[in-house]
Amino acid sequence: MSPSQFPLLLFENPTINKQTDMFRWIINTDHSKTTLIIRLMVGAVFLSEGIQKFLLPEKLGAGRFEKIGLPDPEFLGPFVGTFETICGALVLMGLFTRLAAVPLLCIMLVAIFTTKTVILADEGFWAMMHAARTDWCMLLGSVFLLIRGGGWWSGDRKLSRPQDHLTS
Repeated sequence: MSPSQFPLLLFENPTINKQTDMFRWIINTDHSKTTLIIRLMVGAVFLSEGIQKFLLPEKLGAGRFEKIGLPDPEFLGPFVGTFETICGALVLMGLFTRLAAVPLLCIMLVAIFTTKTVILADEGFWAMMHAARTDWCMLLGSVFLLIRGGGWWSGDRKLSRPQDHLTS
């Protein structure tokens, strides 16, 4: 066996192949240049909302979670704010976009179910749809990014391109 064949043996391990395939899927992206628009919208909203949970905790962080009736709001406020800030920044950069979209989807589903179902029960469907318009946009934008990745102008694309020195 020549020394140049040794690295190939590493990729014969099914566990390593699965991890490599998963990483490739995470950074794989389409070549759409317009995905940037969705990334900017979703990333900017989550980044700013995450930061505001730290700047205005009584109104948008722990205080809001306490008002909604969520358990342990003093923990949840900074916890959610951290994920919104970090994942929002990753989405803006287009770096690990698919991975960053997953916690954002969870946050939006919890937000819709904890705040908008009450409106649905009390005021009806159209009042709930009006109140949830931004939530739906963030939810569907996150789903889009999970499916498509970061797009042409993204850190994911730079990571997923074949390296020139490996092909020569």
